[in-house]
Amino acid sequence: MSRKIAAIASCLVLAAAFSVAMAQGSLEVIHSFGDGDGEYPSTELVMDAAGNLFGTTVTGGTYGAGSVFQLTPDGYGGYTESILYSFTGGKDGGQPYGGVTLDAAGNLYGSAVIGGRGGTCTEDGCGVVYRVSHDKGVWTQKVLHDFTGTNDGSGPGAGLTFDAAGNLYGMTPTGGAYGLGTIYQLVPGANDKWGLRVIHTFTGGIDGGTGSAGRLLLDESGKLFGVATIGGEFGQGIAFQLTPGPNGKFEMTTLYSFRGAPDAGFPYGGLVKDDAGNLFGTSYYSGAHDDGAVYQLIPQGNGRYKEKPIHSFTGGDGGAHPISTLARIGGALYGTTSEDGSGGCGCGTIFRMEQDAGGKWNYAVVYSFTGTPDAAFSYSGMLADAAGNLFGTTVHGGEDNDGAVFRFTP
Repeated sequence: MSRKIAAIASCLVLAAAFSVAMAQGSLEVIHSFGDGDGEYPSTELVMDAAGNLFGTTVTGGTYGAGSVFQLTPDGYGGYTESILYSFTGGKDGGQPYGGVTLDAAGNLYGSAVIGGRGGTCTEDGCGVVYRVSHDKGVWTQKVLHDFTGTNDGSGPGAGLTFDAAGNLYGMTPTGGAYGLGTIYQLVPGANDKWGLRVIHTFTGGIDGGTGSAGRLLLDESGKLFGVATIGGEFGQGIAFQLTPGPNGKFEMTTLYSFRGAPDAGFPYGGLVKDDAGNLFGTSYYSGAHDDGAVYQLIPQGNGRYKEKPIHSFTGGDGGAHPISTLARIGGALYGTTSEDGSGGCGCGTIFRMEQDAGGKWNYAVVYSFTGTPDAAFSYSGMLADAAGNLFGTTVHGGEDNDGAVFRFTP
């Protein structure tokens, strides 16, 4: 992401409006990437029942095209890394963004931006959906779909979502009939053959365009929720809902068209939902100072939502330009900013949003990344464990500045 320079006057105005709370918790780097295991972990993490963490790196690995990794707890608070698969950038794919999704058997599913069999993206391939599975400790990779760059889309970079029937859902930012991305469903079939259905093609109009980096949110009724980074009524992106219908078809509903400053605009992270049906997310741009925002979408009972910006980022000590999907711990929301903070390097922050008795949302920076050997530049959301610890990644920092995995204890 390119750095936006916040206006000095804007920073001074907001500095008077709220105080930034610092270091409200402790952070430990539990793994530093380097020495060929992977670089640039722009990935969400998933955790299995044994406490193992799984994710991806965009580059590095044996062939320089990225890797799938596992971090195993050692029983003493530390972790041991294993590389489960290194991408070649060829038919198996390369540059896996967004992380992996676990199934009940412990297999891992993800998407890679490049590679595959080519399609219309002949130079590097149009990307793949893949599975990394294990048999008696031996991990192997299988491509489940090769994107062609035509109606099915290209360059998939978001994490995947499972439904109860074992179908996988994801988005592409490009390709499709209008070149603005697709939403797809992968359906398992006989002999481990998977079929892809395009369940929505973005047009760039009221339905938005360019699927976001955040994975789709599936609710208990089978509806899917997500955001598109551009398009909509005001050209600033949308929040949408996909409702399953007869014959495997889905109905797309635009829940909200983002308006841009002083409200949110251009959302990259995915959505989270609370028990009352409110949706929460972040936007990279807009807000009152064009440094991004945290927003709440409140259901209005008519299939539409009303936006409530609950924080505008200021740059400086308050952080700027969040890309992450939020994590919920109780009634609090935690997220990361990709830039700024008070750590001396502008390496981003961890922040908390919490509602007071009067319903007002209060913002606090709880950690500012300081760069090598600390973590630096978080482009992904964090994972909360049962004890309330938060695990996340940064694309730089760590001992070799090739990226890090951290544990934050509020």
